[in-house]
Amino acid sequence: MFETLFTRPHALAAHTLAPCVESRKRFLVHCQELGYPPKSIRKIAWILLVFSQSMDMSRPRLITHEEIAFAVDHRIRLLRSERTNESRSSRLLFIHTATVWLRFLGCLEERHPTREPFVRYVEHYVDFMRDQRGLSPATISTCRDEIGHFLAMACRPDRALDALTIHDVDTYLAYQGNRGWSRASLHALASTLRNFFRYAEGQGWATKVASGIEAPVVYREEGLPLGPNWEDVQRFVASFVGESTIDLRNSAMILLMVVYGLRRGEVVRLRLDDIDWCSEILHVNRPKQRCTQQYPLVATVGNAIVRYLKEARPRSAHRELFLSVEAPIRPLSPGRVSSIVRSRLATLGIDIPRRGAHCLRHANARHLLDAGFALKEIGDHLGHRSASSTRAYAKVDLTGLRCVAEIDLGSLL
Repeated sequence: MFETLFTRPHALAAHTLAPCVESRKRFLVHCQELGYPPKSIRKIAWILLVFSQSMDMSRPRLITHEEIAFAVDHRIRLLRSERTNESRSSRLLFIHTATVWLRFLGCLEERHPTREPFVRYVEHYVDFMRDQRGLSPATISTCRDEIGHFLAMACRPDRALDALTIHDVDTYLAYQGNRGWSRASLHALASTLRNFFRYAEGQGWATKVASGIEAPVVYREEGLPLGPNWEDVQRFVASFVGESTIDLRNSAMILLMVVYGLRRGEVVRLRLDDIDWCSEILHVNRPKQRCTQQYPLVATVGNAIVRYLKEARPRSAHRELFLSVEAPIRPLSPGRVSSIVRSRLATLGIDIPRRGAHCLRHANARHLLDAGFALKEIGDHLGHRSASSTRAYAKVDLTGLRCVAEIDLGSLL
């Protein structure tokens, strides 16, 4: 392994003769399998070389995080390190690399995080949401996080769950409101806590809380769909014209969201097997409907995906379509997709209330509406479960609203 990374005899000898040579080689091979480029692997090799000479690896007990930090702070100084200025970032890089290496070897004494308050109650409720209510994984994850955060702030270790009162819930809602949460977000949070306490009361864990939880009023259809106009969308799509690996990947993802109105989670969950190249069919997993929806593979989108697969997608055992371009190679997260959209919209100066990936779904719906498609057709295209989700777009159908305004209502009398 070292022979492929270093060509100078003195460097090769230093890495070969240092302690833990075999374990360092195994870890470097592991990094190579994860997709790290040679430049990064060489840097990791130097860090392990220094750390292996600064830490006694022969002792039988596990190594703690505090011992790693001490060894890094008092590490030996090679000539290569002396030519660079010490910085906080380099110290953190040393600690991170050493920690991952020791964890890989099974020599690290892991820190045991403090368990969240009443974790067993939350997990019972998670099972109920999954098995009885059939909620999607994304919804369950959001509810778990919100309930866990509330309990962590409202509860002390010596306080029982049945000691919580409506005052605790009101205080928490007011706290989030002061932090800038919108009425819609507070309404959803209150609903989540109300459902949790309703379940807890049914299990005998709490009493007289659910019925007292009040949320800010959110009127049906009060909001307008948020999204850029179609001219801005076309300018946005055209901005992904680079030849870099990142641009080829992002261009394919953006076209999927713009053309098909896919959610960011649906994009990152796409797998290589979801594209039927022979029949030119795209299979999209709809978690909310618990079904798979089929779309004809548009030539523009198909060509962008083919180019990404041939020129940009790294080799990996992962079957997800879109992967990170930097090691460790892994599937993208939904949050990463939103950050890509948000950053490019800001760069282009496209000013809309919300710049996340979901704004492209709104833009897709409005474009179909302007093209004369019925709300039922738009709902089917977007994978809406109910017509109420699509009905909001009727408020931005200016052509249709003008036709209604021009009707002579007097003739109907």
